Amino acid sequence: MESAMRVAGFCWLAIFVLWAILGFTVKQTVGSRSDVRARIAVWGVMLAWLILFIDDMRPGVLAVRFLPMDPAIANVGLAITIIGLGFAVWARFVIGRNWGGLITVQQDHKLMRKGPYGIVRHPIYSGFMLATLGTAIILGQIGGLISVALIVISWGYKARLEETLMVEQFGAEYEDYRRHVKALIPGIW
Repeated sequence: MESAMRVAGFCWLAIFVLWAILGFTVKQTVGSRSDVRARIAVWGVMLAWLILFIDDMRPGVLAVRFLPMDPAIANVGLAITIIGLGFAVWARFVIGRNWGGLITVQQDHKLMRKGPYGIVRHPIYSGFMLATLGTAIILGQIGGLISVALIVISWGYKARLEETLMVEQFGAEYEDYRRHVKALIPGIW
């Protein structure tokens, strides 16, 4: 379990570094809905990841195990983590310079419908949700489940906020996209 968590931690760190580097390549922002509501969603994500990765953030009942310490279970969690992070990275490269850290529209913004954006409308969020679940499985503690719940709530909330800006920006084209592609979980949500 410890080695799986170390590998997962390295993968997450690599993703955060990649996101920081790619953040310098985005187009100029021309529209934004990044008010306090959007920031609350980001703070929820940060809290979830702090609980997931910092032992001191899981006192008492949050440190109680819900899964046995089993290398096979940890390896399944690691595989789920890697798949989720891979999906998010794929989506980040497909959206390219149109990406924004909060809720933004970039100059000459294009509506993405290919690759992972043909599977779900918010594939970066979906990938991070799946990766958080995988890492929570590796951890095997109640705190990991709390992290997953916070991630799902936060990304789901932020996705709904983004939808209003995308409808304003792309109108009927985005409405058509919403009718054909689910937001976060293929075929379900």
